[in-house]
Amino acid sequence: MGFDKFGSVSFTSEAKVADFVGYLEEGKVMATRCKKCDVAYFPPRVDCSNCLSRDMEWFEIGSKGKLLTYTEVNYGPAGFEDDAPYVLAVADFDRGVRVFGRLSREIAAGDIKVGMDLKPIVTNLPDEKVLYEFAAA
Repeated sequence: MGFDKFGSVSFTSEAKVADFVGYLEEGKVMATRCKKCDVAYFPPRVDCSNCLSRDMEWFEIGSKGKLLTYTEVNYGPAGFEDDAPYVLAVADFDRGVRVFGRLSREIAAGDIKVGMDLKPIVTNLPDEKVLYEFAAA
């Protein structure tokens, strides 16, 4: 299982957190937490930058989040030019982790409000690729 199965554009085929893709294939959006100092990470990490421990555990980010902020991308970076426009967002989830990702295109621009409830969903793409995004809860 390589990291090349993540997202519409992959810039790397290997990563220490390649298990993230396996969890997505199971329909789960996961983060990691340091067992020593309890700091949560998204995107997931295998090493804690807070206490330098390698004793990490995976956990599901939760089913409910709150939109903190968002931006509409009108000119995508290399590899994403044909996707624009799309909306990127940051949300706080009920398991104590802040997550960055795309908002589902199912959410109309006029319906996007800071503080709105979101849920993580997994989307299957062509060529057996997967990604996560946020949908209205």
